[in-house]
Amino acid sequence: MFSSLVSPAWLVFAGTLLIGTTGAQYYKIDTEAAIKESARTLAYDLMLFYKGNQSGEIPGILPGPPADGKGPYYWWEGGAMMGTYIDYWKLTGDSSYNKVVMEGLLHQVGENKNYMPNNHTMSLGNDDQGFWGMSAMLAAENKFPDPPADQPQWLALAQAVWNTQADPSRYDETCNGGLRWQIPFSNQGYGYKNTISNGIFFNMGARLARYTNNETYAKRAEKAWDWMTGVGYIDPKSWHAYDGAHVNKNCTDINKATFSYNAGILIQGAAFLYNYTEGAQKWKTALDGLLDSTLKTFFPNDIAFELACERDNGSGTCTPDMLSFKGYLHRWLAVTTQVAPYTKDKILPVLRKSTEAAIKQCTGGPTQRQCGFYWSFGRFVDPAADKTTGAGEQMNVLAAVSSLLIENAEQPVTNTTGGTSLGNPNAGGKDNGERPVKPVTTADKAGAGFLTFLLLGGAVGMFVWMSAFD
Repeated sequence: MFSSLVSPAWLVFAGTLLIGTTGAQYYKIDTEAAIKESARTLAYDLMLFYKGNQSGEIPGILPGPPADGKGPYYWWEGGAMMGTYIDYWKLTGDSSYNKVVMEGLLHQVGENKNYMPNNHTMSLGNDDQGFWGMSAMLAAENKFPDPPADQPQWLALAQAVWNTQADPSRYDETCNGGLRWQIPFSNQGYGYKNTISNGIFFNMGARLARYTNNETYAKRAEKAWDWMTGVGYIDPKSWHAYDGAHVNKNCTDINKATFSYNAGILIQGAAFLYNYTEGAQKWKTALDGLLDSTLKTFFPNDIAFELACERDNGSGTCTPDMLSFKGYLHRWLAVTTQVAPYTKDKILPVLRKSTEAAIKQCTGGPTQRQCGFYWSFGRFVDPAADKTTGAGEQMNVLAAVSSLLIENAEQPVTNTTGGTSLGNPNAGGKDNGERPVKPVTTADKAGAGFLTFLLLGGAVGMFVWMSAFD
């Protein structure tokens, strides 16, 4: 998630991009039919950002990476977008994009069918791989149409990702455990262990345990949780989830930046383990603590807000990656109410109010229905202010609107409650991401995690972070 910090001069210029005389609010969510119609239009508009279904383009990815001049998006966000459309299909019943989603998910599986394609090796993080794996897991849980028999299956793909990360060559003993951010040792960021990589591993382990009823996944998920709490990435008093730390400091120099997707990934994982263990107190305590902290921190006034980089005045320092986090949080909190139903009364009213704010500002562009990022600001802010075209912003609102249908949706299935996806517990194998050397480009040096520390403050924060890898 590397991005240059936004300068004060740029923020002044960005003020000229605030659209004060936009059209009337287009989207409605007062009835189930209205929600579905709004979601249908949002899904259509989001697909306009995607080129992977066009002749000569690459299926599965959004335009990018930035250094190639192709667009502001990195590889991982395509996988996240596929997951958003899987949830959209499940919640609305609209299968218009299923073919595109299946093509995208299968095209990016890589040579070893573990979401480690060779052409992304130089920017391949455990979090990048994990986002694709979670979308495959979601496809299995949601009974998304299975691929043809001669193609890898959703459950097997999720298992392949998890297996490669569980292998000791990846989940090593530095800092007494945990996954590094980057996979190949030659990648910048290999010396950093972060919460999102370990949170995804925890999350997928919890969901695989529930789906397959295999205790091995649950034990490894619990081990990952205990490591994150033990090293201090999760504070059991405040229940804040911090970003990560460096292995050469024994993971003691914790970067205390907080991001909503870290909190969301942990909440969903804890909820699935709560469900799998039939209400174990450890997971209820974790779920309650994380949930209360997250609603307080990332939903001030019950409206989604990316605390680390968003400002109240309709501006901020969020990277293109961070501009997509609100949608994931909405989606993961929504499914939490299904596997831990006691959380409904706390979560659903907040999600509705947040969604009301989201659609209120979708009044931009030629259609007068384009969505921005600053929901609590109350007015549309052109995504150009944050140097993006708006895919993440649009995806956020689609996720929020679709998630309002969660109460009448089927729970995530398991292999004994209607799941049809075939698994392979040995999929993936040992894969440390090392590939034959190829010329390194600037684009190779950025990926789904070049993140968080750049928000520590100005150019000083950037240089301090970069020097940490020297």
